[in-house]
Amino acid sequence: MKTQKKRKWNKYLTAGLFMTGFALLLGIVGIFWTPYSTTAMSAAEKFDAPSLRHLFGTDNFGRDIFSRVMEGMGTTVVISSLVVLFSGTFGILLGALTGYFGGLLDEIVMRVTDAVNGFPSILLTLVIISILGSGRQNVILSLGIVFIPSYIRIVRSEFIRLRDADYIMRARLMGAGRMRILFVHILPNIFSVFWVSVMIGFNNAILAESGMSYLGIGVQPPDASLGKMLSDAQGYLQTAPWYALAPGLAIVWVVLGFALFGEGIRRQKVD
Repeated sequence: MKTQKKRKWNKYLTAGLFMTGFALLLGIVGIFWTPYSTTAMSAAEKFDAPSLRHLFGTDNFGRDIFSRVMEGMGTTVVISSLVVLFSGTFGILLGALTGYFGGLLDEIVMRVTDAVNGFPSILLTLVIISILGSGRQNVILSLGIVFIPSYIRIVRSEFIRLRDADYIMRARLMGAGRMRILFVHILPNIFSVFWVSVMIGFNNAILAESGMSYLGIGVQPPDASLGKMLSDAQGYLQTAPWYALAPGLAIVWVVLGFALFGEGIRRQKVD
């Protein structure tokens, strides 16, 4: 009698689920509720050290840093999710069409993709932002455009690999239409690879959004942003180190969480 092989505990996936779940929960709650107002200033509470009253202390305007980290995490979650949704949707559509049909469409899309990849992503984002202007919507649009080529390449390569598979040939012989083959027979079979790219995309979107806000071209005040908080805190590293420590650790936590989650998905697929 054959014994079923016991599946190994995937510690990467477990840690990633915990860290990303906690970050997402904190961010979602921060969109609707925070312990203190994120815009209320208090001259009497400027640079209060971390305490039970203010878990992460207060900033140079007497604002509660924990509340602003919660709101900033919510901002990061929303922007990163919309960036991945925008770029992933267009990446899937263009990658599927070019990978399956090839020809002139493939040549045009891949040349445009090569042109976009020829520029450093942060430089291209800055160019788009300088044209459209700063603000949350333009950050989402600019980052979404920059990230589309990476998804196109991944989806295209998987469609090229699967378009002549035996089960696809049988589907054609049975009269399945092209759209059905594309989105019913092939697309579900690439998600195991695609989801790892999505996790990497979240990481890239989080770091890019934080970097743009740090430079002052991302999310604008009075909205809280982790990158903007780091930028404001750099002048107070010696007098109030907790000001920079809180948003910095929040960024590291969420980026590490998505990295572990992606690695866990990859190892789950291999096992």
